[in-house]
Amino acid sequence: MKPDKLREQAEKVLSGAELLYTAQQVEAALDRLAQDIKHRLGAENPLVICPMIGGLVVCGQLITRLDFPLELDYIHATRYRGETTGADLHWLRQPQQNVAGRTLLIVDDILDQGITLLEIMQACRHAGAHSMYTAVLVEKQLSRPPPLQHADFTGLTVPDRYVFGYGMDYRGYLRNCAGIYAVAES
Repeated sequence: MKPDKLREQAEKVLSGAELLYTAQQVEAALDRLAQDIKHRLGAENPLVICPMIGGLVVCGQLITRLDFPLELDYIHATRYRGETTGADLHWLRQPQQNVAGRTLLIVDDILDQGITLLEIMQACRHAGAHSMYTAVLVEKQLSRPPPLQHADFTGLTVPDRYVFGYGMDYRGYLRNCAGIYAVAES
């Protein structure tokens, strides 16, 4: 679909979407996440890994709240490629930092089925990571058990609907929405 048509579709989705969490509620969740992470990992010298592009907003806002030394790297792996359903994982960039022997904190936007996060964790485990923790802004409440059931640190929960905002997108758009929205049910 052409970018102009996708933008029009995104505008229509946004106009009919349901606001699940305001920007203030998301900011409070990020504050809680930071406190939980600091309590558990503040003395660990973690390497924080941000999966692009979804994790960008969450990771960027979260690390400014972590007041202990850490290193930061990113990866780029996707299953969606601008679509609303996932396929096979496609790697665009592996971590550049050596993960062997390190404590990792993988910070992402959402834990949906957990397939992408599991594959990222497997790749890091294979590369020799000592221990791994996961932090997500949003965990989706699914009616069926997903492959990765829970993140180590979770900010908010959402119903089993398509959500966007704070890094989560709708067909490549709406990641920049301040707040978390659900696409209107048909």
